[in-house]
Amino acid sequence: MLSSSEFAPASWDLVVQVDHPNEKQKDVTLRVSGDLHVGGVMLKLVEKINIAQDWSDFALWWEQKRCWLLKTHWTLDKCGVQADAKLVFTPQHKMLRLRLPNVKTVRLRVSFSAVVFRAVSDICRTLNIRRSEELSLLKPSGDCFKKKKKKDKTNREPVIEDVLNLESSPTISGPPVSPGLYSKTMTPTYDPVNGTPVSSTMTWFSDSPLTEQNCSILAFSQPPQSPEALADMYQARSLVDKAKLNAGWLDSSRSLMEQGIQEDEQLLLRFKYYTFFDLNPKYDAVRINQLYEQARWAIVLEDIDCTEEEMLIFAALQYHISKLSLSADIQDFTSESEVDEVEAALSNLEVTLEGGKADNTLEDITDIPKLADNLKLFRPKKLMLKAFKQYWFVFKDTSIAYFKNKELEQGEPIEKLNLRGCEIVPDVNVAGRKFGIKLLIPVADGMNEVYLRCDHENQYAQWMAACILASKGKTMADSSYQPEVLNILSFLRMKNRNSTSSVASSLENMDMNPECFVSPRCAKKHKSKQLAARIMEAHQNVAQMSLVEAKLRFIQAWQSLPEFGLTYYLVRFKGSKKEDILGVSYNRLIRIDAATGIPITTWRFANMKQWNVNWEIRQVAIEFDQNVSIAFTCLSADCKVVHEYIGGYIFLSTRSKDQNETLDEDLFHKLTGGQE
Repeated sequence: MLSSSEFAPASWDLVVQVDHPNEKQKDVTLRVSGDLHVGGVMLKLVEKINIAQDWSDFALWWEQKRCWLLKTHWTLDKCGVQADAKLVFTPQHKMLRLRLPNVKTVRLRVSFSAVVFRAVSDICRTLNIRRSEELSLLKPSGDCFKKKKKKDKTNREPVIEDVLNLESSPTISGPPVSPGLYSKTMTPTYDPVNGTPVSSTMTWFSDSPLTEQNCSILAFSQPPQSPEALADMYQARSLVDKAKLNAGWLDSSRSLMEQGIQEDEQLLLRFKYYTFFDLNPKYDAVRINQLYEQARWAIVLEDIDCTEEEMLIFAALQYHISKLSLSADIQDFTSESEVDEVEAALSNLEVTLEGGKADNTLEDITDIPKLADNLKLFRPKKLMLKAFKQYWFVFKDTSIAYFKNKELEQGEPIEKLNLRGCEIVPDVNVAGRKFGIKLLIPVADGMNEVYLRCDHENQYAQWMAACILASKGKTMADSSYQPEVLNILSFLRMKNRNSTSSVASSLENMDMNPECFVSPRCAKKHKSKQLAARIMEAHQNVAQMSLVEAKLRFIQAWQSLPEFGLTYYLVRFKGSKKEDILGVSYNRLIRIDAATGIPITTWRFANMKQWNVNWEIRQVAIEFDQNVSIAFTCLSADCKVVHEYIGGYIFLSTRSKDQNETLDEDLFHKLTGGQE
C-alpha cells in the first residue's frame, strides 16, 4: 500500500530575493509545489519575512524572463516557474526622474509594472496635464551628450540640477483627485489670461503634490538659457541624426521594468503625437506651457527648419513671454470683465486637429464655394530660369484648374491639379512682398513640383488655406476654412516689420540678450545689437498679447511650418538598395531622399487599407487604395516603434469631444501593440 503523501505533488525549494527599500536585499528560500498559485507564494513570503508593514504594492518579478507575475491566481506550473527561476519580490511603484519639455526635472513615484501607456496617463494626472495619450516617454540617446564631453577638458564645475521632488505622491492608477479635473462641466482651473491657478480651485491641489508654487513652475516659462548653454546642447544636423534620436521612444504596450528601465533613471516626457486636441486656456496652463517649451526648443535647436524672418517672429514671441513670465504684475487677479473679453478672444485660438472652432459664416452654405483669380504659375525644369506666367485659376472642391484667361473659364482647362494628398510648402517673404505656395503633387513615379505666386496677403491666405484643406481631402465648405485663413493672416501680420522710432528708443533701456532667443547659427550671422533691433521690431506686432495668447500664437506659428509634426526614421524600402528617410506625420507617410532631404512621394493614411508587420524579418507592409503597396525595414529603430507611431495616429484620429474624455485603451493596444 502507498501512503497518501506519495501522491502529493513534488515540492521543491524556490529562492526569492526580497527588495526591501529600507533594508539590505536578502534571499528567502520557500518550499513550494507547482500547483501553488502566485498569491500563495507571496503570502508565504510575507509570513517568512515577518516584518509588519503594508506589502500591497509588492509583486514578483521574474528576472530571466523579464516579466511580472501579476496574475496571482495562476499556479507556478501555469507560469512556467521552476526551481531555477530567479524571482525578486519588489515594489511595483518606484522613483523615476522625468525631464519635462521646459528642461525642468521632476522626481516622482511611477508604476514600473503597468504598461507605459497607463503609466504616462498617471504621470500626466499628477502633473495636471490633460490628453495624456499625446505624450510618451523617450529614452535619451547617447548622442545628446556628445557635445558636452568635448567641454569636459575645461574642468568646469558640474551643474547641480534643480529637481522638483514629488516623492510624496505615488501616481497610483485610478480616478483623479477631483472628478472636476477631467470633467467637461468643470470650473476653470486656470486664469485664461496669465495661466495662474484660479484662487477658488487651489484647494484641488492641496491633496496633490502640485502646490501653487509647483504648479507655477510647470505652468510658467523658465528664463531663457544663456548662449553658452545653447551652444553646449546637442543639435541634430541631418535627417539621419534626427532619425537616431527617435529610436528611444518606449513601447507603450510594455512596462518600464520589462524595457530595462532602472529605478531613479532619467527619461524625457515629451509630446510624441503632434495632434493637440482641445487646447483650452481655462484648464490647460501646464499643458500649453510644456507644449510651448517643446516648440521653443525645436526652433532654437533647429530640430525644425524655418526662415530667418520666421525665426525673428519666434524670438519676439519668446522675448514677450519671458518678459511677462518674470513680471510681478502677472500675479494680479484680472477682473471678471477683462477675463470675459479674453475668453472670447481666446475661444478662436483653440488649437485642434481641424484648426479651430466652427465659424458662423460657413454654417448655412449648402454648395461648395470656389475661388477664382489671376495667379502666376511656374513649373521647374532643368536648365531653366524661374519665370512665372500669369493664368486664370479656379479652385473648386479639392482641385485647381487654370486657363489662359478668364474668358476661357467655361472651356477645357490647360491643366487640372488634384491636391488631395499633396504637400503644401509656404514660400513667403513678407518684407520682400513675396507670397508663394509650393505644391508637391504625388504622381506614380514621385512628386510633381508646382509654384503659385499670389499678389497680396489676403489672396495668399485664402488660396493657402484652401490648398491646406484640399491636401486633407476637405473643401472650403468645411468649418475650419475661415479660421485657417485668419490664422495665416495673423501670422503674416506678425511677420510684417513696422520700423518705428519707438523701437530705437526702447533699445536704449533694453535688458535683452538676443542670442538666447534664436538658434546658434542665426546668432552667428548677426551682430548682437542688430539682432536685438530686429527682434524688437518684430516685437511691436505681438506686444499687446497676454501671456497665454502669446504661447498659443507661438504654437500655431510652429504648426504652420512645412516640416511640423514630422518624425523621421531611417528605412530601406523593399526592392531598393539605398537607405531612405521615412517621415511619419499625423495624416501621412513621406519617403524622403536621405542625401538631399527632398520628398520623393507621399502616402495618406486616409487611403490606407491595411498595414501589418512581419515580426520575423522586422518588415512593415502597408496597402493603399488603387493597388499601391509598400514595405520597408527600419534601420534606425525597431520596427515596433514605427508601427506604434502609425497605429497611434490612427487611434488619435478617432477622438471626439462627445466621448467625455474617456479613452478606449484596448483599441489603442490593438492598433499599436502588434502580435510579436
